[in-house]
Amino acid sequence: MHNFWVYDGALDGTGATLNLDTIGPDIAGKMVKYRDVIELKSEGRRTLTSHTLGDDGLWRRFMAATYLRRK
Repeated sequence: MHNFWVYDGALDGTGATLNLDTIGPDIAGKMVKYRDVIELKSEGRRTLTSHTLGDDGLWRRFMAATYLRRK
């Protein structure tokens, strides 16, 4: 990939959700805004959702993953 992804973000007030914003190319090569949200659901479980900002100003999720810790 030829794009260097630089993220800016912060934890929410609970410390359980990390919002990360960046700008990068979409599938057509146009530069768009992205947001990744990492949520700590429990001791061994977290989720990641990725969104892109559309021309209409709405965020659309295009990917979701759940991570589980093996015991």
